[in-house]
Amino acid sequence: MKTESLKLVCFSPTGTTKAVVQGIARGINHCNENCIDITRPGARKQSLKTSEDDLLVVAVPVYMGRVPALLGEWLQAIQTHNTPTVCVVVYGNRVYDDALLELKDMLKHCGCKPIAGAAYIGEHSFSRSETPTAEGRPDARDLKHAELFGRKIREKLQSFPSAGKIPEVTIPGCHPYRGDSKLWTVDFIAVGNECVQCGICAEGCPVGAIDPENSALIDTKKCITCCACIRNCPNHARMMKPGLVMDASLRLSTLYNERKEPEFFV
Repeated sequence: MKTESLKLVCFSPTGTTKAVVQGIARGINHCNENCIDITRPGARKQSLKTSEDDLLVVAVPVYMGRVPALLGEWLQAIQTHNTPTVCVVVYGNRVYDDALLELKDMLKHCGCKPIAGAAYIGEHSFSRSETPTAEGRPDARDLKHAELFGRKIREKLQSFPSAGKIPEVTIPGCHPYRGDSKLWTVDFIAVGNECVQCGICAEGCPVGAIDPENSALIDTKKCITCCACIRNCPNHARMMKPGLVMDASLRLSTLYNERKEPEFFV
């Protein structure tokens, strides 16, 4: 079948998920491509509508082995009917548990037709120079794999006359889902004297947890520990405090230092 447009949806606080979905898009090579980045709160105020003539790719990071809970309402509000859909999760070299299956279930419930799925590796949000986990990923090898996946998606679409004829993809996983979608509520970010109140951290926060007038003020109940503010600070003025998150960073770096490879299901 031929599709009228390629719609790419991603939630990507530190840019890893967006890099993966862009790699997949290069492999699909559609002339009418639209990227819908729902990372910032304002972007999630507008719902998405698709038709069976579109191709939809939805990519999200894995939090605690699950789809981030804050995305549930937006994903479940997608208005569609029989849209061929690709489900993608990006995890920090630990495990993705049932996140890919959960994403497939959520999108199928909205009326999507899941035709492919994939799990990729991105640098863990808790990764630090002292305790790296999947540092620099997705790397060139990952992105080459993503382009191959995109080509496989295109080939599958071309093999069937219509969306209704495309078989649903089988995704591994368990019901009920493993993992816990509830995130930590923790005060873990220190702000140093290098901070010039440029506002970049507040502007880029996916949940609006940072006060735009005083970036040292962080609403820990809103914070999803994505560490985007630490990664994006141009003056390196934000860092982890000793405690729960820093301990987790060390544990991840120690236990999950062996490279894992992406996998796809078509």
